Amino acid sequence: MNFELTKEQQMIKEMVREFAEKEIAPNAAKWDEEAYFSVGIFKKMGELGLLGIPFPEEYGGAGGDTISYAVAVEEIGRACGGTGLSYAAAVSLGASPIYYFGTEEQKQKWLVPMARGEALGAFGLTEPNAGSDAGGTRTRAVLDGDEYIINGEKCWITNAGHARQVIVTAVTGKDERGKNIISAIIVPTDTPGFTIRCNYDKMGVRASNTCELVLENVRVPKENVLGDPAKGFKQFLYTLDGGRISIAALAVGIAQAAFEKALQYAKERTQFGQSISKFQAIQFKLADMAMEIELARNMVYKAAWLKDQGKPFTKEASFAKLFASEAGFRICNQAIQIHGGYGYMKEYGVERHLRDIKLMEIGEGTSEIQRLVIARQLGC
Repeated sequence: MNFELTKEQQMIKEMVREFAEKEIAPNAAKWDEEAYFSVGIFKKMGELGLLGIPFPEEYGGAGGDTISYAVAVEEIGRACGGTGLSYAAAVSLGASPIYYFGTEEQKQKWLVPMARGEALGAFGLTEPNAGSDAGGTRTRAVLDGDEYIINGEKCWITNAGHARQVIVTAVTGKDERGKNIISAIIVPTDTPGFTIRCNYDKMGVRASNTCELVLENVRVPKENVLGDPAKGFKQFLYTLDGGRISIAALAVGIAQAAFEKALQYAKERTQFGQSISKFQAIQFKLADMAMEIELARNMVYKAAWLKDQGKPFTKEASFAKLFASEAGFRICNQAIQIHGGYGYMKEYGVERHLRDIKLMEIGEGTSEIQRLVIARQLGC
């Protein structure tokens, strides 16, 4: 399998890199410091067609593939981890479930504006008592005539403060075995009883908007149920598989940025009469960093390729997410080590990469959950 990018994919990579270096990177430190979500940058990304890369042109998208989208996530993440996270969440979690499972009416109403970059969406899965145990959802939706009444709360929901709608998972009944039926329901953010609070003070990815949601007797039409009401759990598992590819790509982008800073610093910094890049201890660190980035990137491309081919990709998405996030953390940590005391200072930028990449080992399924997923795929 050859993972050399096609001409179109290479063009997207170059276009996104140029945009990110010009529009995002110069602001990344400021946005991190101020925990500022740039609405303006998302409008510009929308105008460039970045928010619709993996969706067909008939739905306002660019008709691209998953590899092209992963390349875009990597390049945006290389410039700013927080902006990269919100971009990945907007496409993988906000828009993709509606494309995968929505009715034609739902796609026209909700997906088209997102693919065109005219609106943002969010995905409300995690709860205070249901993180890794997503099946332990406590949010409830009860059918009352032609409407669902939803009660519950969600936490750590990306982009919700700027979203037109949130796809919320909720228990809607019991199956014949007495297990909870979890459905996914599209909830407009201006619905009465829907409160969104964005007060988290985060360690990293601070340019990304993160919110808690409270739903108190929120009423939505029953046609807002996404896909089969009895298959919400399977739907979000598939959604998370795709999302893991983008989180892996984001980890590669953040790691790439840290590596580039470390390599440049090692060549410029002199000790004992020569640049520290001449010392074997530093050379070995840089060699390991470069190798792990390349391996992670190839794993991302493979998982994305499998998804594009319509082949099973659950195991490979977990491989990519697990390896890229853990290798990325090692790379960002070593980038600080190579900088020495300067690496601990904000002005050199590498400490931000370490803070940003830590979330990649937690979000979209922790490293521990990825190992469980892989073990199950192996038939354990």
